[in-house]
Amino acid sequence: MTTTSADTKRTGTRVHVQRFGTFLSGMVMPNIPAFIAWGLITALFIPTGWTPNATFETLVGPMITYLLPLLIANTGGRMVYGARGGVIGTIATMGVIVGSSIPMFIGAMIVGPLAAYLLKKVDSIWDGKIKAGFEMLVNNFTAGILGAILALGAFLGIAPLVTALSNALEVGVDFLISNGLLPLASILIEPGKILFLNNAINFGVLTPLGIGQAESTGKSILFLLEANPGPGLGILLAYTFFGVGIARASAPGAIVIQFLGGIHEIYFPYVLMKPILVLAAIGGGMTGVAINVAFNTGLRAPASPGSIFAVLFQTAPGSYVGVILSVIGAAGVSFLITAVILRASRKRDLAAGADLDLAAAVAKTEANKGKSSSVLGGLLGSSEADAAAPVRPLANIVFACDAGMGSSAMGASVLRNKIKKAGIEGITVTNQAIANLDGSADLVITHQDLTDRARAKSPDSVHVSVDNFMNSPKYDEVVGLLENQANEGATV
Repeated sequence: MTTTSADTKRTGTRVHVQRFGTFLSGMVMPNIPAFIAWGLITALFIPTGWTPNATFETLVGPMITYLLPLLIANTGGRMVYGARGGVIGTIATMGVIVGSSIPMFIGAMIVGPLAAYLLKKVDSIWDGKIKAGFEMLVNNFTAGILGAILALGAFLGIAPLVTALSNALEVGVDFLISNGLLPLASILIEPGKILFLNNAINFGVLTPLGIGQAESTGKSILFLLEANPGPGLGILLAYTFFGVGIARASAPGAIVIQFLGGIHEIYFPYVLMKPILVLAAIGGGMTGVAINVAFNTGLRAPASPGSIFAVLFQTAPGSYVGVILSVIGAAGVSFLITAVILRASRKRDLAAGADLDLAAAVAKTEANKGKSSSVLGGLLGSSEADAAAPVRPLANIVFACDAGMGSSAMGASVLRNKIKKAGIEGITVTNQAIANLDGSADLVITHQDLTDRARAKSPDSVHVSVDNFMNSPKYDEVVGLLENQANEGATV
């Protein structure tokens, strides 16, 4: 298969969109425990909560107004320029917080990284030109003066703009809700999730808007648009009953991880295996949203990860029936659509000898088309894909994914157990976000849709693309190579 210029352009666009989405979600995801704490305090102590308490209720406002935006700003600043970036990002974000009457989550996601970037540029002006003994003085006053200027600028300029943007988005959402059009959002959300933009959609767009609604009404339906585990559950159930080969065998285990564990990425390869199944995801998503609209349900805070347990924990009082029905309805519709599609193609798949190996399922989305996909060839440096990668002992293996928490942690656990059973020692297997790759890994394992981004972050590592973190045949090849490496070392 040859790579056309259109293929390359589409791949490049997808990578850039994913990278931007990862940056947005990367500011929010590390601070999810703070959101959970705020949601719990809100659920317990507001007048309509489980145990109303006027004294403890005073925590709710300051947490959503100051704590959460400042945490986001600090994280965004650190992502750009380390600790100094985090500090100046926090200082500057105070300007948008004080300059607006609404929670400044979007403002924090803009000002935090921007302030850190500007400080980084200012520091570069006199980098290496400061006389010995004056470094701390210059660095502290530079950050302090620039931080004060940026806080004032954010107060006067950015806060009004972000407030207007937030109000416009809120009006748009209200229009969709009041006119019964909100289910149409699934037409964009569900395909976006399959392209690994789920975290960006949830934490970059829906969460900031949802928190604004939750502050005024105690709940928001927006927290359920992406996090509903129903569509993925229905697709995996259909594969359990009507799939063939490895896909059918692995689907039950994937259900546990997706529905109970909240790692939605686990069902993406099953959709990519038959792209028409995106219709099942859209149908399930629209059904879930429609039910939530009908019952006027919502969550108090984001449900992360998207486990049924997290969803129920964050469900607002009076919304349990609607939320549960939305999950069931979404799963039912996506199951029926997927079942029809799988049944219609079952004979053709079997006649063609298709085992529906997940390793081949996502091959068409592999970024490096036409290149060798052999793990051993790639690891040994003989494949075109890794011809530039140095042949070196493999001791540090890193699983990398969008957020570095869900699917990569699952894959690392699977490979770690295989290495342990093989009796191989001296190998470390960890997981982290692609954005945090620093080039120190000997081998980086990613989903095929994310490999291009991983290569850019860690070009000297050997890269292996898999389709399914839970069950990839390439793991056995990696273990075989490690065994050969250990045996060669023993005979030296």
